[in-house]
Amino acid sequence: MSAGLLPAALGGYVLGAIPFGLVLTSAAGLGDIRAIGSGNIGATNVLRTGRRGLALATLLLDGLKALIAVLLARAEFGAGAGLAAGMAAVVGHVYPVWLRFRGGKGVASAFGMLFGVAWPAALAAAAVGLAVARLTRISSAGALCAFAVAPALAWLAAGPVAGAGVAAISGLIFWRHRDNIRRLLASTEPRVGGQ
Repeated sequence: MSAGLLPAALGGYVLGAIPFGLVLTSAAGLGDIRAIGSGNIGATNVLRTGRRGLALATLLLDGLKALIAVLLARAEFGAGAGLAAGMAAVVGHVYPVWLRFRGGKGVASAFGMLFGVAWPAALAAAAVGLAVARLTRISSAGALCAFAVAPALAWLAAGPVAGAGVAAISGLIFWRHRDNIRRLLASTEPRVGGQ
């Protein structure tokens, strides 16, 4: 194992575990975001406060923290450490130690990681996700479709190691969306803007 993998992963986890959704909503005087909606700290739940600007800021910051983790670790230790740091950042977002391991669903952070590891794959996966979300008006369907194709896209863009790492993170995304998947199968998942 490369000597840089452990510090890269630890640094990535710490960056990823910064709960921007909680920090921004608390700073805006909206209280604890975990007390509303799904109870998670991601941008989708922040949007339920009605503050689109805060939701957008959360989305961008959650993506940037994983992207920065990849770029810093890659610059210091190489591409393998960059991938490890990005993966750890997603895990940190989903399971932040200082929030008793109750975080977000990881989509924005996973896109940030993917962009750092293989930006052409990130753009292609985002295009798939946006197209599906637009057609179905179901945001979770878009996210799931994006990460269904992301491992193959990452493999093509950056090789088998990147593909395997993205596949692991895609598995985590699907696990975190298991309730959404049940509702999709039952045709009860809410649509953007209502029915």
